[in-house]
Amino acid sequence: MFFSVVIPTYNRLPILEKCLRALENQLLDIQLIDGYEVIVVDDGSTDRTIEFLESQGNIFNHVVLLKQDHRGPAAARNLGVINAKGNIIVFIDSDLVVTEDFLLSHAVALEKAQKNLGNDRLFTYGAVINTCNFNDPTSEPYKLTDFSAAYFATGNVAIAKKYLEQAGLFDTTFSQYGWEDLELGVRLKKLGLKLIKCPAAVGYHWHPPFSLEQIPNLIDKEIQRGRMGVIFYQKHPSWEVRLMIQMTWIHKLLWGLLTLGGKLDEKAFSPLLQWLIEQGKPQLALEIARIFLNWYNVQGVYQAYAEAEKNLS
Repeated sequence: MFFSVVIPTYNRLPILEKCLRALENQLLDIQLIDGYEVIVVDDGSTDRTIEFLESQGNIFNHVVLLKQDHRGPAAARNLGVINAKGNIIVFIDSDLVVTEDFLLSHAVALEKAQKNLGNDRLFTYGAVINTCNFNDPTSEPYKLTDFSAAYFATGNVAIAKKYLEQAGLFDTTFSQYGWEDLELGVRLKKLGLKLIKCPAAVGYHWHPPFSLEQIPNLIDKEIQRGRMGVIFYQKHPSWEVRLMIQMTWIHKLLWGLLTLGGKLDEKAFSPLLQWLIEQGKPQLALEIARIFLNWYNVQGVYQAYAEAEKNLS
């Protein structure tokens, strides 16, 4: 099998460099892996990403650089898949640092699963560990909050190119934050593809330590995620999708109660969050902040749904 690792990126040069260096140092088994390429799709970066990559061809031997105007990750991944040489596509994000046996672990899991199932209608889903340690991201231990129940997510997944093409690639209608990968997952599930967990293929998802300055951007992302969630539901109007996008009375009641109908907002939580940050617990602070962030998400979902219904009437 030949791997094409597809990485969309937008203004993430410092961590992207770590991501690419890790991918250059992969341990391969020639009986399983014929070779690999790393397709970086620059989504209109303004931080000298393109200039850096074009000047580092002697270091990043596997990198193929593609460019597009700022159109979002769905369009960027599609461009990567269309231009990929490999029969197996691996999706990761540009802030993910992988271990040296990352590709080999996916290859072993793919081959084993194909033998067990008797067909190749499957994909492997690796482990993603969140970390804010920029200097040594792979030193982070696995945490309970790193668990994901997603069927298909592009943080760390390997899948045959032919099934992506058969499903129709990513829907670029998802132009804002969220859901384009899980929506594709619904279509892949309809094709009968089986999810195979591959915990040996580990990626460390880096993000800066949580601070109060990040809150406005996080709120905006949750509102965007609410809008895109409605598009997701319009394409696949099922109870399962309603649960995923938090468009149920359960979520409205839960986050409404925990925030007293939105009264316990970012201003109310700020003193506690700042104290936790000063105590060296930014991750705990972020998890608590998700209480009011989820309320913004639910509000965004219902507002977008009401607007969509109004436009239809």
